[in-house]
Amino acid sequence: MTSVAERVAAVRRRMELACERAGRDPAGVRLIAVSKAFGPGAVAEALAAGVTDFGENRVQEALPKIAAAAELAAARGLPAARWHMVGHLQSNKARAAAGAFAILHGIDSIRLLDVLERAGGNQPVRVLLEVNVAGEPTKYGFAPGDVGAAVAYAGRLTRVRVEGLMTVAPAVRDPEEARPVFRELGRLARQHGLRELSMGMTGDFEVAIEEGATMVRVGRAIFGERA
Repeated sequence: MTSVAERVAAVRRRMELACERAGRDPAGVRLIAVSKAFGPGAVAEALAAGVTDFGENRVQEALPKIAAAAELAAARGLPAARWHMVGHLQSNKARAAAGAFAILHGIDSIRLLDVLERAGGNQPVRVLLEVNVAGEPTKYGFAPGDVGAAVAYAGRLTRVRVEGLMTVAPAVRDPEEARPVFRELGRLARQHGLRELSMGMTGDFEVAIEEGATMVRVGRAIFGERA
């Protein structure tokens, strides 16, 4: 079996090649290691391999892990991790999430924007709006046609700051089939003047990078299969 460090290096190389194909600077794409179901030790291994950003899907699983990983990193002389909430956020977890994560990726309703506005502290709550580009009934997110209204609404809030868009592409065998989804998200971001694009996971992140992703959310290719 390969180590976390070896898998991180392999993912980084794939990211660099995708950037090369697209004529992009690799520094413009942030790797988010999705550590869902893996413990603080795995996070520390990835930190030691140079990963700085980590994603979690559930607030209740993430909070103790964030604290334990910080202690472990400090004990080993590693830098602190930056945490991203990449899963669906329930409104009753919004206050805790706003305080624990650097950025919240899956904001999928006006109601949740309102909850975060009330939950915010002194620092801005940085968010990405989730867009259900493919219109899948089992997935969360704004419809593409509703993004403009959501961006405008968020612009009137004082504590919530929309920095970009996020999507989860349909599960497909050929990553090329996901390209139109990523391309459409990029178009929407440009249309509404948003810089960040969180798109692409283990199976399709290279295509996402070719279509402009600024953040890719990679779990399995770094940590292996979940038990």
